[in-house]
Amino acid sequence: MRVLLADEFEQSGRDQLLAMGCEVRFAPKLKDEALVAEVEAFRPDVLVVRSTKVPEAVLAAGALKLVVRAGAGYNTIDVAAASRRGIYVSNCPGKNSIAVAELAFGLILALDRQLADNVLALREGQWNKSGFSKARGLFGRRLGLIGVGQIGREMVSRAHAFGLPVVAWSRSLTPDSAAALGVQRVDSPLEVAASAAIVSIHVALNAATRGLIGAEFFAAMQPGAYFINTSRAEVVDQQALAAAIEENGIRAGLDVFAGEPSGGTGEFTDSIVHHKGVYGTHHIGASTEQAQEAIAAETVRIIRTFRTTGHVPNVVNLARSTPATCALVVRHLDSPGVLAGVLDSIRLAGINVQEMENIIFEGAEAAVARIHLESAPDADVLARVGASSPHILEVSVIQL
Repeated sequence: MRVLLADEFEQSGRDQLLAMGCEVRFAPKLKDEALVAEVEAFRPDVLVVRSTKVPEAVLAAGALKLVVRAGAGYNTIDVAAASRRGIYVSNCPGKNSIAVAELAFGLILALDRQLADNVLALREGQWNKSGFSKARGLFGRRLGLIGVGQIGREMVSRAHAFGLPVVAWSRSLTPDSAAALGVQRVDSPLEVAASAAIVSIHVALNAATRGLIGAEFFAAMQPGAYFINTSRAEVVDQQALAAAIEENGIRAGLDVFAGEPSGGTGEFTDSIVHHKGVYGTHHIGASTEQAQEAIAAETVRIIRTFRTTGHVPNVVNLARSTPATCALVVRHLDSPGVLAGVLDSIRLAGINVQEMENIIFEGAEAAVARIHLESAPDADVLARVGASSPHILEVSVIQL
């Protein structure tokens, strides 16, 4: 199996892939046309990326079977194009949760104590104890969370350690799960904005969350509140955030930006970092040695499982439902050609197969095939299926 690593990837993970017998090409600087050319020339089975964009041109260039995002989000991959081409897309959810939560709390502390400004003043030869001795302090202040997935849950435990009560909103948060986490559940993001002194965003980027945090949200926030975003820039209306910083005294700690370069280095001209109320980092939420080792190990597990079983852990682009209306159930003796005859009868009837599986009984003498069909076969088709092999024991249909 050929694996192209088109981003930085831990040496431990590379060593494991080589030990598995994979042919590995490590090319972390490939972007755009160069990546297309490499996929076309090397023809990898698996492409592994972090921040590198994977448009349809890359997917069409070679013979890819699997794209692994060595991280949680996969918005840089053209998932729809991958689905059209039958290419699996997988990710490594939860492996960077602790690292991102640590940075989010670092930004909270940095805003409250003006740490970056302290450092800058000292480096410029200024001593300003009186100016920097006006921190609010965190204890007892309410932390608001938008999103309570694995990163959000790591935020909850750290908030409790700092003595911050937590108010949270998430589409998946139930009253019971909120009680188990020790957080106050509310029904909307606006309620979080209105009730929290600190708001931290932890949602994945998708159609439902793009632009989720906008002018109405910032208008509901308390004057001078802290706003933290370590998720995705596209979740937030950045112009509305800039206006809130200027007009409502909001202070922001940002690890993600609308105009950030796609690679590890590059020019950066996003104007929001010039606001006095903004502390920024370079999209480094997942960038700890611990997180990268965990992500490398999970990437290797995904590739190993795919190589040995054909199954893909954490796959994100399989259909949750199909157009199937019924299941054709064929009980048969486990003999060559039985299913070929069944499928040929279905083909001749012009019926499309959506999914199928063949379950073998102990002893490997008999089996049951379940074939999900887009439309129901009539009595004549069922009769042809039953007569397609003397090894068929029974044919039935289940409506789905």
